[in-house]
Amino acid sequence: MEHRRLGNSGLSVSVVGLGCNNFGRKLDLDGTREVVDAAIDAGITLFDTADIYGTPHGTSEEYLGAVLGRRRDDVIIATKFGMDMEGVNGRDFGARGSRRYIHRAVEASLRRLDTDHIDLYQMHEPDPATPIEETLAALDDLVRDGKVRYLGNSNFAGWQIADADWTARTNGLTRFVSAQNRYSLLHRHAEAATVPACERFGLGLLPFFPLESGLLTGKYRRGEAPAAGTRMAMERYASWIATAPWDAIEAIEKYASARGIKPLDVAIGGLAAQPAVSSVIAGATTAEQIRANVAAGQWRPSAADLAELDEITRHSR
Repeated sequence: MEHRRLGNSGLSVSVVGLGCNNFGRKLDLDGTREVVDAAIDAGITLFDTADIYGTPHGTSEEYLGAVLGRRRDDVIIATKFGMDMEGVNGRDFGARGSRRYIHRAVEASLRRLDTDHIDLYQMHEPDPATPIEETLAALDDLVRDGKVRYLGNSNFAGWQIADADWTARTNGLTRFVSAQNRYSLLHRHAEAATVPACERFGLGLLPFFPLESGLLTGKYRRGEAPAAGTRMAMERYASWIATAPWDAIEAIEKYASARGIKPLDVAIGGLAAQPAVSSVIAGATTAEQIRANVAAGQWRPSAADLAELDEITRHSR
């Protein structure tokens, strides 16, 4: 497994990361253990969760902490705060970017993860109700106290990344080292402002949703009903699969076939080759999916491969 530096930080992460949103939702504790064991065996070191993941909220962190056990220091734990926890962290003491909320949220996450520190603590979404100065000052406290090693953001626009970096630098506060945004070969909007901001300010990009709910795995076909038991077979995805960009999906499948690889290889390996990307975060519910994702991250496209891939997916920008 290739490892890359996360932005300008001293943190090294596996080029394929594991999204832990299925823990405590689709996977019980035993299922979580199977997936985590397979991920560690395959060389994955970045485990990305959030306080809001799982049912009830917080279960993903609890399961991850429980199954890691003594292996905790062998991996990078990335978690997030800042979305509605519905009282799981206690009463909502103000806006979710406020100093008081952040200090309560991190203590709750540390307890659920059964650890004394979080490697990458990410603000899950911007908080328009709190000045970024207050948020960054509170997060800086956590770094100085040793509860958090590095800071990241998620779902920030390019201008918000720039504003946060300027605010941190001018006030002597800890800067964000990563940005986690939706980014895939079918959804390249991040390239307009987020990617340039990451490159300019030294943040590592952590794409989430790289497989577009499986549309880029090759298991779905235009005009065919999704197989029973798959995500797209669920009623809430009916309109999604009906309006999917099938021309682009089929072009990617043809592109993969011409190179003797799978669409999954293109989806993960091709994304990992894009500017600023440090690790591609993909979820999994089985050990088999873990191994497939890791194998996909080993594909290294040439400059010509990337140019052709850019051309066939340019409409998704």
